[in-house]
Amino acid sequence: MTINPDTSSATRAWPLALVLLAAAGTFALTMGARQSMGLFLGPLNTATGLGLASISLAFAFGQLWWGLTQPIAGIVADRIGAGRVLLIGVSMVALGTALIPFMTTTAGLVLAIGVLAAGGAGMAGPAVLMSATTRLVAPDKRGLATGIVNAGGSFGQFIFAPIAQGITAVAGWAAAVQSLAVITLLALPAAWVLRGNSKALAAAAPGGAEGTRQVIRRAVADRNFRLLAAGFFVCGFHVAFLATHLPGVVASCGLSADVGAWSLAVLGLFNIVGSLAIGWAIGWRGGWWRLRSMLVLIYVLRGVAVLLFLLAPKTPAVMLSFAAVMGISFLSTVPPTAALVARFFGPAHMATLFGIVMLTHQIGGFLGAWLGGVTFQATGDYTAMWLIDIALAAAAALIHLPIREPVPAGRVAAGAA
Repeated sequence: MTINPDTSSATRAWPLALVLLAAAGTFALTMGARQSMGLFLGPLNTATGLGLASISLAFAFGQLWWGLTQPIAGIVADRIGAGRVLLIGVSMVALGTALIPFMTTTAGLVLAIGVLAAGGAGMAGPAVLMSATTRLVAPDKRGLATGIVNAGGSFGQFIFAPIAQGITAVAGWAAAVQSLAVITLLALPAAWVLRGNSKALAAAAPGGAEGTRQVIRRAVADRNFRLLAAGFFVCGFHVAFLATHLPGVVASCGLSADVGAWSLAVLGLFNIVGSLAIGWAIGWRGGWWRLRSMLVLIYVLRGVAVLLFLLAPKTPAVMLSFAAVMGISFLSTVPPTAALVARFFGPAHMATLFGIVMLTHQIGGFLGAWLGGVTFQATGDYTAMWLIDIALAAAAALIHLPIREPVPAGRVAAGAA
C-alpha cells in the first residue's frame, strides 16, 4: 500500500508503513526523552541546590517554548518542507539534552531544557509530524494514522523511563541524561522520509492557494477553532503536570523511585492503547462518531479518575492503576483535535494551524509544570494542583459541547446505507 499520491512533487511516494514508522518513531524518540525528564527533577535539585520551584521554572519554560516553536515550525514546514525542520529539531533535542548535566544555574537549565531540547522537540513535534502524516496518507487512513503517530510518543515514554532509571542506578543520572541524548539521534533518517511540503495541496484547494496570513485570520475568527484551542489548553496543563511531577507525587506518597519510573512507563504504555483506540474510532464507519463527543468523554474520564485517586489509599497498586487510567486519556486528545482542524480547514495549512492549537496546549503546559513546583514548595503536597485539575477537566468537557464539526462524507454515506 502506498501513500496518497496527491502530494508535493518534492515528496517521494513511500510505503504507508514507512511513513508511519518515520513519524511515530520520531515522536517516540523526542517525546520519550522529554517526558522522562521528570525522573531527574530530584537529582537536579540535589546537584544544583537551586530549589524545586526554580528547576520547575526551567521545565515550565520548556513546555511554553515547545508550544511557541510549533506554529513557527509549521509555517516553515508548509513552505520549505518538513524534512529540514525535522533535521534541525532532532539535532537541537540531542544537544540540549546532552548539556543538562553541565548546567548549574536556573538560566543554564532554561537554555538546555527550555530553549534547546524543548524547542527542538517542538520543531520535530506533533504540528509538523501530524501535518506530514496527513499530507502523505490517503484521507480514509488519516484517523488511524494520526492515532499511530500519537501512540509513538507514548511508546517512547514507556521505553525511555525504565531505561533512564536503569542507567541512573548503574552509572548515575548524568550518564542517563546523556544516553537519552544519543538515542534521540536515531530519529534523523525520518527527515528524509517525511520531506516535502503542502504547496500542491494548497494550490488544489477550492479557490486556489490561500496565504498563511489569510488562513490564520480565518481560523482565529472561527468560534469552533477558538473553543477547540481553549479545550486544548486544559490538556496541556494536565499532561505537563503529570509528566513533570508524577515521580514527585509518587515520592510524596512515600513510595520508591522505582514506582515513579514505572508509573511514567505505565502512563506511556496505556496511552498507546488510548491513542490507537481513538485513532480507530475516528475512522470507524467513515467518521461516524462525533469528534467533539470523544473529547468531552476524555476530559470527563480525567476528572473522575483524579477525584478517585485523591480518595484512594496511596499504594503501589493504586499508583500504577491511576497511571494506567491517566495513560488512556493522556494524549488521546491529539488525534481528534488534529482531525477537527483538518475538517475545518483542510490539510493544506495543517502544520500552521495545528501549531497554533498546540501553542495554547503548551501555555497550559507551562502553568501545569510551574505551578506544580510552586504549590508543592508552598504547601508540601500536590492536593491543590489535583483540585485545579479536576475543575479544569470539567470546564474542558463543557467547552467542547458547542463545537459544530463538519459532517464527513463517510458518515453521510454510512447513514444512507
